[in-house]
Amino acid sequence: MLLPKFFLKEITTIFKEQLINEQITAKEVRLIGAEGEQLGILPIEKARQIADNEGLDLVLMNGNGSPAVCKLMDYGKFKFDSLKREKELKKNQKIAEVKEIQLSMRIDEYHTSFKLKNAQKILQEGDKVKVSLRMRGREQAYAKNAVEDVEKFVETLSEYGTTDKKPEVMGHNVTVVISPKKTK
Repeated sequence: MLLPKFFLKEITTIFKEQLINEQITAKEVRLIGAEGEQLGILPIEKARQIADNEGLDLVLMNGNGSPAVCKLMDYGKFKFDSLKREKELKKNQKIAEVKEIQLSMRIDEYHTSFKLKNAQKILQEGDKVKVSLRMRGREQAYAKNAVEDVEKFVETLSEYGTTDKKPEVMGHNVTVVISPKKTK
């Protein structure tokens, strides 16, 4: 049975949520205090009572264990902090862009070296480079030479990046994508 997309999205968010207070169905739980101290194995009613007395929530951390592990915490603050951490991690991620460098079969050596320097700079910044050589008119009869030109270009960039595939001819273009080498 296929489920609608909006329903699947709701299911995944439900499973990411942790069970709290009355949602916990275990009979006995291993209780961990707000400061991380072990309070022992207690019946669920006693654990809920302790949580109410301290003004905290009882949160199920691991329901697979025997007994289930619960922790006393302020769940609203915990959720807020975890969302804040996720946002910070997303902000620090670098999304690699693909930048294109176009060549032609009649390009001068000076212009090739200029484009090589630009490609090196792009790869050092951590972005991918798409090298494309456009063949016009009768140049299409010499596709083999065009592939060789692109391979030479890629070979000079070998210390800065690597390719997954060899250059391929697609219509009037010869293209290849160069990924930056991973720095340790």
